[in-house]
Amino acid sequence: MKHYNFAVISGDGTGPEVVAEALKVLEAAGKKYGFEFSTTEFNWGGEHYLSTGEVLPEDAAEQLKKFDAVLLGAIGHPKVKPGILEKGILLKLRFDLDQYINLRPVKLFPGVETPLANKKPEDIDYVVVRENVGGLYTGIGGFTMKGTADETAVQSMVYTRNQVERCIRYSFDLARKRHTKENPWRGLKEKDIAEGKTAQLTLCGKTNVLTYVFDLWERVFHEVGKEYPDVKMDYAHVDATTMWMVKNPEWFDVIVTENMFGDIITDLGAMTQGGMGVAAGGNINPNGVSMFEPIGGSAPKYTGMGVINPLAAVLAGAMMLDYIGEDEAAADIEKSVAFVTGNKLKSMAAGKMGYSTSEVGDLVVENL
Repeated sequence: MKHYNFAVISGDGTGPEVVAEALKVLEAAGKKYGFEFSTTEFNWGGEHYLSTGEVLPEDAAEQLKKFDAVLLGAIGHPKVKPGILEKGILLKLRFDLDQYINLRPVKLFPGVETPLANKKPEDIDYVVVRENVGGLYTGIGGFTMKGTADETAVQSMVYTRNQVERCIRYSFDLARKRHTKENPWRGLKEKDIAEGKTAQLTLCGKTNVLTYVFDLWERVFHEVGKEYPDVKMDYAHVDATTMWMVKNPEWFDVIVTENMFGDIITDLGAMTQGGMGVAAGGNINPNGVSMFEPIGGSAPKYTGMGVINPLAAVLAGAMMLDYIGEDEAAADIEKSVAFVTGNKLKSMAAGKMGYSTSEVGDLVVENL
């Protein structure tokens, strides 16, 4: 029997509650598909910081490299100033582990309400690939004459060709993986399908203003695209992308973009898929250790009440299984979540689901 070792950072607030349900579902999937796993808990988060003054130990990344993957609950504590934990844990681990892909599926599940009028699950089913370690988030910049009337602040969007190319290549591979000739992307026109195109990759940028950075992104996009004749290539400015995500989400298959733009449009995508309760994401190093998480916050006001929606964490667990090669089990978990949202839950909102947090986890297990 295959055995995996997972690191678990349950984190703050309701993080431990949703992680418990994710692990419950993973264990059930393991019994069905013939694998087992062990977990090691790391207590990094708000309480650890408040009691020790330490955000992360210096060897945190080295400790995590020993595992097959990392499951994260939530980071954010009401007694800790915003930015300390987010930058000190989330961003630091992404950079130190070179998790250069942030993968965010945008998928509307049956029974989940979307704010987009007349849109159904078949209309909202795409993936955003966000470059995760470059751009403005590297913190390159600074102040001059700080605190004076002439104070100047600069923060630079910096990318190397290697950073851009590996992200774009990952995105082309993902677009190809998502579709076969038997399952063409619905946004493609008959002409595209006749030419052998079975998937679509959209570069989201701002070539008309950020002329240096996106000149690089666009050139690499077209150069790498020559190796993927089966993938239709498209481009949209980031402002146009946000419009189409609302008006015609069915046009998208895979979107690739830089760090800041990705940060913004993925939260828009989460709202169109029904909110943070069903939105999961992965911070991926294809050649190293990756970290998977529900993208919602720690929701401290619901801590210990057993009312928080655990499905985003469950789906993060499914993403983790897909990453380690247990794709059949991952697909099964996603199907079970779709059954539960479509047939069981009254709402995705905390306290309004009609079931407790643990009961929702039980429903997913029951319908695997």
